[in-house]
Amino acid sequence: MTKKRKLRIAIIGAGASGLMALIRLREAGIEDVTVFEKAQDLGGTWLYNRYPGLTCDVPSHAYRYSFAPNPDWSHVYAPSAEIHAYLKNVAQEHDAECFIQYEREVTAARFDGGQWHVETNAGPEGAFDAVISAVGILHHPRIPDIPGLESFAGKAMHTSRWEEGLSLKGKRLGIIGTGSTATQITAATIGDVSQLTLFQRTAQWMIPLPNLPIPEEQRAAYHAQPEKLEEEFEALTYDATVKFARAIIGENPGAYAALEAGCKEYLATVKDEGLRARLTPDYPVGCKRLIVNDRFYDAIQQPHAELVTEGIERIEPEGVRTKDGRLHELDVLALATGFDTHSFHRPMSVEGPDGRSLDETWSQANEGYKSVTVPDYPNWFMIGGPNSPIGNFSWLLTAEAQFGYILKLIELLRDGTAQHIAPKRDAARAFNEEVKRAMPKTVWAQGCDSWYIDKNGNVASWPWSYDRFAEEMRTPVLEDYELA
Repeated sequence: MTKKRKLRIAIIGAGASGLMALIRLREAGIEDVTVFEKAQDLGGTWLYNRYPGLTCDVPSHAYRYSFAPNPDWSHVYAPSAEIHAYLKNVAQEHDAECFIQYEREVTAARFDGGQWHVETNAGPEGAFDAVISAVGILHHPRIPDIPGLESFAGKAMHTSRWEEGLSLKGKRLGIIGTGSTATQITAATIGDVSQLTLFQRTAQWMIPLPNLPIPEEQRAAYHAQPEKLEEEFEALTYDATVKFARAIIGENPGAYAALEAGCKEYLATVKDEGLRARLTPDYPVGCKRLIVNDRFYDAIQQPHAELVTEGIERIEPEGVRTKDGRLHELDVLALATGFDTHSFHRPMSVEGPDGRSLDETWSQANEGYKSVTVPDYPNWFMIGGPNSPIGNFSWLLTAEAQFGYILKLIELLRDGTAQHIAPKRDAARAFNEEVKRAMPKTVWAQGCDSWYIDKNGNVASWPWSYDRFAEEMRTPVLEDYELA
C-alpha cells in the first residue's frame, strides 16, 4: 500500500466557498489546513454587505451547501444576516473556526522549492503544498471617480460598508447606481426617508418575483420530511440551470421569451409614460445581471422619490450637482456602484516557479483552464476563477462542483502520483479559444456594459449549459495536465 503524503494546504478567504473547501478537505482526511481571512469574521460578501433590504437573488432553498440543507429559511429569498448566520452555524457544526486565521490578509504567495510560501500582513506564514484561492469576486468596492466626493458634508458610504445602526428616518437619501443593490435600498427605505433621489446612468431589467415569508407549517414539514426539502432544491435548481441558464446562453428561446415578457409586463406597471421611458433599458433582457425585485417600481413612483438621469458633474458639501446645474441636496449618499469583479487575487502578489507574476500572465485577460487552474502555477487552485459561471448558477452550487474537481487533483498529490500539478499551456489555450467562440451566442455579448465584462471587452462567465459545467467538473482530464 502506498503511503499517503501529509499535505499542508492554505485557503485564501473564509467566505462561503473557502469555508466549504475547509470542511470538505477535513472530510477527506486532510487536517493540516489554514484559512487566511482578511476580515475579522467569516462570511465574505454576507459579512460585508448589510445595507437595508439586502436579500440573495437566488432562492433560499437553492442557496445552500449540499451537506447542510436548511429547513429554516424565513423567506423565499433569504436576507443577508440570515445567510451569514447560516454560514456561522455550519462553521460551528463542523468545528471550522479554529482553522481560520482572522485579520490575516494574504499579501504574497511565491512558489519556490516545490512549495508555496505565503505571506500575510502579519509576516511570513510558512510553506504550503497547495493553495486554494477562494477570494470571491464581490469584495473590492468600486468607488466612483466623481469630483468632490470627499467634500460631502453628510454621510457618504459604499453600500458594502453600510454604517451599522444608521437611521434614515426623515433623511434625504441619494443613491448612485441602479443595479440590484440600489433597487433593494430604494424599496426598503422609501417608507422612512423624506426624499429619495436615485441617480441612474443605465436602466435595468427586473423580474417581479415576490419575496414571501415561508410559512411555519412548511418549515415544519421540511424538518419532518427532509426528502421534501431535497425535492424543493431539485425543482429550484432545474428552473435555474435548465430554464434561466439555457435561456441566456441562447439554448432555450421559449424560456427567454417568457423571461422577456415578464420583465416588460412589470415595466408596464409604471404609470407615467416619461418615467417608464427613462426606466426602459436599451439592451436585451439578461445582458446585464437580471434584477429580482417586485417593489422597486412602486417605490420609485412615490411622490417623494425622484429618478435623475442627468449625468453627475460633481459632489458638493450639500449634495450632488448634475450636469444641468441643479443641486440635489442630501443628508446621506449611498454609493451603489458595485465591485471590481475582475480583480481576483489582486492586490496580492502571486509568483510562479519561473518568477513570473500572475499579474503579468493575466495582463491582457484573466484566463485559466476550466476556471480552476492556471498553466505554470503548479498546485494553485481557484474556486470562482476566470470564466466561472458567475452569471448563470447559484454560487454555492458552482463552488462545490469546482471544489470536487480540485479535490481530485489534490488527491493525486496526496497519493504520490504527482508532486506538482498544472494544466498544459495548449490545453488552457484550447479552452479559452473555445470560450471566445461560444460567447457571442450568449446574451451577455449583445452590446451592454456589465460587470461580467473586463476592461479589454472579455466576457468573464461560462458560455455553456450547467450540464456541461457539471460534466467538466466531474473528472479532470489528466492528459491536459503536467504531472511532475
